[in-house]
Amino acid sequence: MEQTELVFIPFPIIGHLTSALEIAKLITQRDPRFSITIIIMKFPFESIDGMDTDSDSIRFVTLPPVEVGSSTTPSGFFLSEFLKAHIPIVRDAIHELTRSNSVRLAGFVIDMFCTHMIDVADVFGVPSYLFFASSAAFLGFLLHLQFLHDYEGLDFNEFKDSDAELEVPSFANSVPGKAFPSLMIDKESGGAEMLLYHTRRFRQVKGILVNTFIELESHAIQSLSGSTVPVVYPVGPILNTQMGSGGGQQDASVIMSWLDDQPPSSVVFLCFGSRGTFGADQIKEIAYGLEHSGHRFLWSLRQPPPKGKMDFPSDYESIEEVLPEGFLHRTARIGKVIGWAPQAAVLSHSAVGGFVSHCGWNSLLESVWYGVPVATWPIYAEQQINAFQMVKDLGLATEIKIDYNKDSDYVVSAHEIENGLRNLMNIDSEVRQKRKEMQKISRRVMIDGGSSHFSLGHFIEDMVANIPCKQQRRGT
Repeated sequence: MEQTELVFIPFPIIGHLTSALEIAKLITQRDPRFSITIIIMKFPFESIDGMDTDSDSIRFVTLPPVEVGSSTTPSGFFLSEFLKAHIPIVRDAIHELTRSNSVRLAGFVIDMFCTHMIDVADVFGVPSYLFFASSAAFLGFLLHLQFLHDYEGLDFNEFKDSDAELEVPSFANSVPGKAFPSLMIDKESGGAEMLLYHTRRFRQVKGILVNTFIELESHAIQSLSGSTVPVVYPVGPILNTQMGSGGGQQDASVIMSWLDDQPPSSVVFLCFGSRGTFGADQIKEIAYGLEHSGHRFLWSLRQPPPKGKMDFPSDYESIEEVLPEGFLHRTARIGKVIGWAPQAAVLSHSAVGGFVSHCGWNSLLESVWYGVPVATWPIYAEQQINAFQMVKDLGLATEIKIDYNKDSDYVVSAHEIENGLRNLMNIDSEVRQKRKEMQKISRRVMIDGGSSHFSLGHFIEDMVANIPCKQQRRGT
């Protein structure tokens, strides 16, 4: 019997990979006609653990390593060269996959940062679809700024260190320049060119799967319904609630045992993502802010990689050395400082009453799913614009800082942090009540009759209708 195959090409960092795996599971569970091959590219500095599934309909193909430049190359240029270097390797892998006449390619589902692979799909004569792992509002932001740049000559550098604001259709409020992704306004990194390239190619796909749901981002999704944008399918929240991002079972067991001993909704959880680190001065201010607030806390504190090296944080060997003298002793009864954290497991625990987050989109969706209020502290990538949306557009977060950037010399004071924590843990706040309501909605949208369940079905129907009758099997 002929097998209908989808090829997934995710961006090779853990947040994008796990989201791709979860949406692949949903598709194969929904329609058993499909099997999915997930192509795994490997960064020289990224360790990918735990990518596994019990499904017989999903398999992984890990590509051989590719040497491109160095890990100190500015990120935009490095990422573009890294992905382009994989085009012939991906083409060969798909050729091997389709050698059997029993395999019928339905198309490619390509990550938002892997649009070079549209060219490979074209070689095989199949359509491409985009998996956009961030918000619908950010998708609209990229499309709008690409249009303004290409057709009206907008210079992104006008917004660097500026109080200027820009009206963007996918946001209810004007977006301040300080919320723009740093890659977009840093010419030296090549980030603006990279984002513009990918965004132009977004317009070439057959459809865009977005990790969101209509009830969360109704304004943004409505703004994307025009004829100049491929059809958008809001299919989220796509979450992996089981997998960590490092660490181990022993670490997790100690953390969860500590939480078991805390009162309900009493703990502030501070966690800043897979690349979130701070300098010595900021670490001390966070420590004093926590201590002065009097709230119970669980703080995931990671060590930055060597300066100038493109790598990920690690755990400190001696955490006492970076904290104020006596801090651990003075807060021993109410707090715990850890390295890696099993974020989803922590957020699901009844003792956690607030989440200080870097505002990565996956983390924000997890906080919605578990109904945990967020205080925003963005650090890099599109996190500033996510924080702006959550606080200003959606009213689903409070702020410690809404426009913090890891490249800035600014240090958030202990006083600001203390005030932010008090606002976050206010049990009567409107944000807390809205969070509880959105938590209920986020669960309903994924089941039969829910908006995201319907949208995924719509995507599958359209994808089946788009499968070409004849295909180029050799890919040459």
